[in-house]
Amino acid sequence: MPLAMNRDVFITAAVTGSGATQDKSAHVPRSPQEIADSAIDAARAGAAIVHCHVRDPETGAPSRDLRYYRDVTERIRAADVDVVLNLTAGMGGDIVFGPSERPLPLNPAGTDMAGASERMAHIADCLPEICTLDCGTMNFAEADYVMTNTPGMLRAMGQMMTDLGVKPEIEAFDTGHLWFAKQLVAEGILTSPALVQLCMGVPWGAPNDLNTFMAMVNNVPDDWNWSAFSLGRDQMPFVAASVLAGGNVRVGLEDNLFLKKGVLATNAQLVERAVGIIDAMGANIIGPDAVRKKLGLTKREPK
Repeated sequence: MPLAMNRDVFITAAVTGSGATQDKSAHVPRSPQEIADSAIDAARAGAAIVHCHVRDPETGAPSRDLRYYRDVTERIRAADVDVVLNLTAGMGGDIVFGPSERPLPLNPAGTDMAGASERMAHIADCLPEICTLDCGTMNFAEADYVMTNTPGMLRAMGQMMTDLGVKPEIEAFDTGHLWFAKQLVAEGILTSPALVQLCMGVPWGAPNDLNTFMAMVNNVPDDWNWSAFSLGRDQMPFVAASVLAGGNVRVGLEDNLFLKKGVLATNAQLVERAVGIIDAMGANIIGPDAVRKKLGLTKREPK
């Protein structure tokens, strides 16, 4: 398939994530105010979309506390800069097994399995324009941890997103996740054109070599919108690769802590670096209003 460069690119800033990065960089935001402030700074730097998790303000551990989501949402919406709000719906699908000879009972440290309605509670309350749908189950880095999203769970959560009028961002960590995403659209659970985030280089999903990346790209339907990212030092090369292959880009501290070797980054600095790469490639960077028109989004307030 010949490459068709994207000439009108939007940037997503993934500002904090749920990984154990809180003690690796002082720039990783923890409290709702820190998360919102970092998201607002990223928007000022050129991000059209901010993708937000929340954390326990004291420990920095990932959280599903509705109060934190409300606080982050309200602060971002009250800011003097416009940005599309994208909240994670990926929490609550964590299983940690026991050791290989005794996998059961599950290890309570790290296991957090919730029902579809509980996983979607903050989405129904805050009504972001976009929320993520991790479209499959996979082994995820650690020896005994499994990111768990069954077909039944994904059908239930996807239908809730559609009924709420919140655009799902399908997070695809491998080609099978795209296969199932297309099935959700075929069943009418998700609407087309869908929105996809290609998640490259996450152990043990799709590796981030360019052959695998183009296999992922070529499995996205032509009328869908998509972005891509990779991790660590590969984050910025994938800004260029994604634009060149026809997509949009994601950067941020969820996926990479460094501006360059030995230099810790802020979210705004990572967005600024992505802006420079996209501009040097001769593409335009579009803002939140253009993204809303492109993706069919409606900016709303919480209930």
